[in-house]
Amino acid sequence: MKNYQKYSKGYFLPPTVDIDWLKKDAPDHAPIWCSVDMRDGNQALVIPMSLNQKLEFYKMLLRVGFKEIEVGFPAASDTEYEFLRRLVEDDLIPDDVTVQVLTQAREHIIRKTFDALKGVKNAIVHVYNSTSVAQRQQVFRKSKDEIKQMAVDGAKLLKELTEEAGANYRFEYSPESFTGTEPEYALEVCNAVLDVWQPTPDHKAIINLPATVEMSMPHVFGMQVAYMNKNLKYRDGVVLSLHPHNDRGCGVADTEMGLLAGADRVEGTLFGNGERTGNVDIVTVGMNMFALGIDPQLDFSNMPELVETYERLTGMEVSPRQPYAGKLVFAAFSGSHQDAIAKGMKWKEEKNPDKWTLPYLYIDPKDVGREYDGDVIRINSQSGKGGVGFIMEQKYGIDMPKKMREDFGYCVKGVSDHKHKELMPDELYQIFQNEYVNVDTPYELIDFLLKKEPDGTRSGTVDVTVNGKKETFLARGNGRLDAVSNAIQKNLGVTYKDLTYSEHALEIGQSSRAMAYIGITGTDGKITWGAGMDTDIITASLQALFSAVNRMKAGK
Repeated sequence: MKNYQKYSKGYFLPPTVDIDWLKKDAPDHAPIWCSVDMRDGNQALVIPMSLNQKLEFYKMLLRVGFKEIEVGFPAASDTEYEFLRRLVEDDLIPDDVTVQVLTQAREHIIRKTFDALKGVKNAIVHVYNSTSVAQRQQVFRKSKDEIKQMAVDGAKLLKELTEEAGANYRFEYSPESFTGTEPEYALEVCNAVLDVWQPTPDHKAIINLPATVEMSMPHVFGMQVAYMNKNLKYRDGVVLSLHPHNDRGCGVADTEMGLLAGADRVEGTLFGNGERTGNVDIVTVGMNMFALGIDPQLDFSNMPELVETYERLTGMEVSPRQPYAGKLVFAAFSGSHQDAIAKGMKWKEEKNPDKWTLPYLYIDPKDVGREYDGDVIRINSQSGKGGVGFIMEQKYGIDMPKKMREDFGYCVKGVSDHKHKELMPDELYQIFQNEYVNVDTPYELIDFLLKKEPDGTRSGTVDVTVNGKKETFLARGNGRLDAVSNAIQKNLGVTYKDLTYSEHALEIGQSSRAMAYIGITGTDGKITWGAGMDTDIITASLQALFSAVNRMKAGK
């Protein structure tokens, strides 16, 4: 690419650099969360949400647990004005929830905003103006002092109108385009605003630092936040807030760095919806905390429902690979990954049931409403015996011997390869039934009668259909299975050795059944597997033997 030389760093390092905050490995508690889905998220939609859609989305945010929600820019849009009034008039704002309204630092806009707030108990009035070099020079064409005076005048009017209304509103100020502003100048403007408001620990103000355009690597943003954190006036009366965008794809990293650097609050959207490349994704930031053992104070335990509602109301799509929320984020198709996960599950059950340390799975999918068999182990031509066996055991109770799992895995791989598609669990079960269970061609077990002899052996008869014709064979051996096996080899001209056998009880629906598995080794050294299912364990065992013999006869 030839044009890289026209770009230069548009950000500024603070005059003093503090990196002590980098010694922390994680925050020790969740920040205050403020959803801006109703404003930033909504204005980024191709078709903005209707009033009823916004109401449904708002109620979803309440269920998730947000205590601060920016409900819009009521002076800029009739729909946003009506939405706020609807919340007030229908008493839809819980006592423990604060709604936030956005306004530019312009008098007529601030006054209309206060008209919309009448009757609101708990509100944050969020005033902003741009302070960056680019905005000062190119958009406003004003000096630093003039830009600062805009902020101060806006802050004074907020205070006056609140006192006139007899309200107890909280105030928030954003030096918009903070990331393109000299940090010492951003600090000067913010402190001038704070001098107007004079916040206290009992009545705090919010200073919000927007990465309106993400311009630097995350550690630089962290240093900018740390500088503000250390030098803001009235710091014990200030909530230091972040509002990161995602132009460089680092919105989550910026937020985490900013929290380590001293921020108390985060403004963002569900799944990162916002203009251009979006706002910070609160779901990811919150779940990252959750995965480190920190309570995010938000409830994402039913992620599929959250995604469905979000997609339906916004017309946006959550990427299949979106962290924590995408349909494929837990999916393992690789055989080696599936085998490690399956073994990790067994180890966890046996050794460490109260802790989550599984390979390849950062969190337990069930914590966000996902299932192991449908969301984690996914079967296609890349899958192996571990994943296939895991699904068969977890979903259907079929616990094949290790070597048989390998054989079945190759069988499934062949089917998936041929069909060029992922196989669902019910398809796996059907393949297993068709290929291995009670196979009755060319030899079908009809009945058997075996009795115990004085010497402990078993003897009797076995009724078999051979190519459609019923025949009865004499049988004798050390046990029932051995007796029937001897009869098969003697009368059907089948030769094998090293019979491998296992069994277990199986519950399918209301019928209690037994499942048996048998492997026989042919003269070529190849093991052929068969399975039998019946309410009687002996019959199931013999059916498994006949299945193995028939499959060996067919060259499987």
